[in-house]
Amino acid sequence: MTRFALTLEFDGTPFMGLQRQAHGPTVQQAVEEAVESVTGEQVTLHAAGRTDAGVHALAMRAHVDVAKDIAPFRLMEALNARLRLAGWPIAVLACEEKPEDWHARFSCTGRSYLYRIVNRRAPLTLDQGRAWLVKGPVLDHEAMHRAALALVGKHDFTTFRSKQCQADSPVKTLDRLSVRRQGDEVLIETGARSFLHHQVRSMVGCLVLVGLGHWREAQVGEALAARDRQALGHNAPPEGLYFVAASYPGE
Repeated sequence: MTRFALTLEFDGTPFMGLQRQAHGPTVQQAVEEAVESVTGEQVTLHAAGRTDAGVHALAMRAHVDVAKDIAPFRLMEALNARLRLAGWPIAVLACEEKPEDWHARFSCTGRSYLYRIVNRRAPLTLDQGRAWLVKGPVLDHEAMHRAALALVGKHDFTTFRSKQCQADSPVKTLDRLSVRRQGDEVLIETGARSFLHHQVRSMVGCLVLVGLGHWREAQVGEALAARDRQALGHNAPPEGLYFVAASYPGE
């Protein structure tokens, strides 16, 4: 049995999320079916993150265990061919052998996300379904960045946690959270060992309220201190969120 680490890029638009669901297509199901068509084996895909419906990935790390004797490059090429034939917007960017004690989820020591906001009046065309269009006034990205600093560090993130979150504790350590503008785009980047369900989207939603002038900068920190989901101002939509990278010891 060989453990293959996969790096996946995908457009989350047609999926109900990464993890298998009973009520619609998922990234996990699509990849597992592609592996089975190549190897004849039923496998389980383990991933570094569990993205929601409509969330995208630039480089999601995952792994499968395969008994068939097959080279990593050949497996990657075959999976891409099967996924393309099935019409799924998923690409395997890299495939490599890993030791059996390496785990895409449990060995991961850091995860990073990007949230894309397009701040203009004109509707989205090329970025439809791949960014959040904020049509209002020009977002004050500098105020958003200052407000974001209140969330960096170890905190109880109950306010920014979905009611459906299954994490044992709301306490997380946010390593970074930054906001910058690039033309019409406002880009929010964040990184941590792990995140709560909806944490990134909830933080982004509140920062946009600051950028629009609807919230004072200090209100983000006040919402955090409240430790109450009712204090949340807004939950950003999924289409602007991208899983960017996962980090592992020795890589």
